[in-house]
Amino acid sequence: MTITFLTKEGFDKLQEELELLRTVRRQEIANRLHEAMEGGELIENAEYEDAKNEQAFVEGRIKELEILLATARVITDEEKGETIQVGSKVTIKEEGSNVETYTIVGAAEANPRKGKISNESPLGKALLNKKVGDTFKVDAPAGSFEVKVIKIG
Repeated sequence: MTITFLTKEGFDKLQEELELLRTVRRQEIANRLHEAMEGGELIENAEYEDAKNEQAFVEGRIKELEILLATARVITDEEKGETIQVGSKVTIKEEGSNVETYTIVGAAEANPRKGKISNESPLGKALLNKKVGDTFKVDAPAGSFEVKVIKIG
């Protein structure tokens, strides 16, 4: 099984989502299905069909989250050091651009708009194990660019 790297915050967020789906969403869908079944002919009942589709989606997401959380490795602050690892907050400067700050996270919680980049992305991969002052080339789908590590933490 593939290990999923998560920050403590990301792990907690996914656990909350799983709990919500198991309790609240399952019950809501069960209620919708019950109401639709009372509505008469199931073959032509759009509400019933919609609820069944939503039920399948929710059950799939529950299974996905269960696997994700079972294979998760939570990154702790003690693991962070002088080199960039999953969970590190890093400030970089690309050639010809402004200084940017990112947190390296696992793919499951990546959100570039919020400054969280995946350790599997081209930039995330290239940053791993680098130190302050390192300058290196990143090969990305849009082309190569050079990055300098300004700060870790």
